[in-house]
Amino acid sequence: MEKKIKIFDSTLRDGAQSNGISFTVEDKIKIVKDLDFMGISYIEAGNPGSNPKDAEFFERMKGIELKNSVLVAFGSTRHAGKKAEDDMNLRAILGAQTPAAAVFGKAWDFHVTDIIRTTLEENLSMIKDTIEFLKAHDKEVFFDAEHFFDGYKENSGYAIEVLKTAKAAGADHLSLCDTNGGCFPDEIYEITKKAVEELDMSIGIHCHNDCGVAVANSIFAIKAGADHVQGTFTGFGERCGNTCLTNVIGDLQVKMGIECIPAENLSMLTRMAAEISEIANCKLSKREPFVGKYAFAHKGGMHIDGVSKAPKSFEHINPDTVGNRRRFLTSEVSGKSTIISIIQKIAPHIKKDSEECQAVIDRLKEMEYLGYQYEGADQGFELLIRKTIGKYKPFFELETFKIISQYEAKARLTAEELEKETATAVIKVKVKGRSEITAAEGMGPVDALDKALRKALEVFYPQLSTVRLTDYKVRVLDSKAAAASKVRVVIESADEEDSWSTVGVSQDIIEASLIALTDSIEYKLIKEIEKLIQFY
Repeated sequence: MEKKIKIFDSTLRDGAQSNGISFTVEDKIKIVKDLDFMGISYIEAGNPGSNPKDAEFFERMKGIELKNSVLVAFGSTRHAGKKAEDDMNLRAILGAQTPAAAVFGKAWDFHVTDIIRTTLEENLSMIKDTIEFLKAHDKEVFFDAEHFFDGYKENSGYAIEVLKTAKAAGADHLSLCDTNGGCFPDEIYEITKKAVEELDMSIGIHCHNDCGVAVANSIFAIKAGADHVQGTFTGFGERCGNTCLTNVIGDLQVKMGIECIPAENLSMLTRMAAEISEIANCKLSKREPFVGKYAFAHKGGMHIDGVSKAPKSFEHINPDTVGNRRRFLTSEVSGKSTIISIIQKIAPHIKKDSEECQAVIDRLKEMEYLGYQYEGADQGFELLIRKTIGKYKPFFELETFKIISQYEAKARLTAEELEKETATAVIKVKVKGRSEITAAEGMGPVDALDKALRKALEVFYPQLSTVRLTDYKVRVLDSKAAAASKVRVVIESADEEDSWSTVGVSQDIIEASLIALTDSIEYKLIKEIEKLIQFY
């Protein structure tokens, strides 16, 4: 790979402006370490002058050495009518003691005159003074030309003048911002190309996803000559989000042969996307290109047959390249080849034309008729196979359970009711003739059941201490039947290494949840035994 593109990650600054995202200082430090480990070029980690949390973060970071990344403090140009050296925001950037700083300034004349309400000349002075001040203190400076593309379309002369002012003041990099996220790839390409030709220096691209084309816009900016991409690692950010950097890295490095991170780190992409999403408490989309759970999932029989014979027939890359894996979804349309491929993971000796294979297919059809669906609960299907072919032995027996909550007297609960109030679950389990009784409190009956069940079983199986419930979905299968209708519950659980999904169906939502929770724990324990077998 000859050409290289620098990745500028703003997960901790622009991403933190996303609805529902709130990082603790510890969260920010963990994400910085992850991004540094991945080999991300620049990490824009916050605005030290905006809030005490970011100030504390930068203070903590002074004792942490990064091996691959450059830490960046963010801020704005000096305020109108003030000197740069007297601007508290700029003083805070210096106090952060980061090697690099990113400052934004207005590139749209409308914003200058109508939003910050100053003159076009004063805006240029603000940009000049700010960059010269930071360069005088030996900072590597990124100048973010805010609203550059909108500004260029309305007054190209002034937008370019903003860039020339930043360059003359000593900026190391200029970032062209599609702040409103309203541009299309052809516009981004043409305008970026003109800016690159006019300025002849390091120029980057910063896009928002309001039209759903932030990644495409960033790719077209690279084609036009930009040399760095700003975005957030999994794409979250203000409004519709920012450029998703996992997409950009996949597109540029895997598809176009343009290096973004060290080649040996590319296989970490999926794991890091999941880990950063988990820290942010922002669930990674299963349909996310390259790193999503469904990115290489196949359901249709023809597709599965094709990819089994020649993966490139229905996969644009090898999933191993980005640390993901191929999945064959299980349903009535999957075909016998899919079923046998999953069975053989558990029992390699079973063949396509064997009685066991047909028994599994018959059992699958029976369960789907009852309301089960396994295409979103792969591990639930693995347990069904084990039970059908005699490869299953229960690890525990649930003797009794009781839920104590304000909903106790109700015959049926809605999914919303399950999550509203605290509840207490009392569980009695038996393992190898020994009983254990325990209780736990949770946010709703299902959370309480999950905690109580694992708490009771941890006495026998300490490995369960790392397991947590990460997702919970309920679907009413026949709404016309009202109180007599069945519900399907799919839960996702995770430990420190993996995640898995299981399913339960019943006319009672608690019972359906308990079926899925029990299968989840059984799957974890089976996985632990198999790891021990492989070790020895």
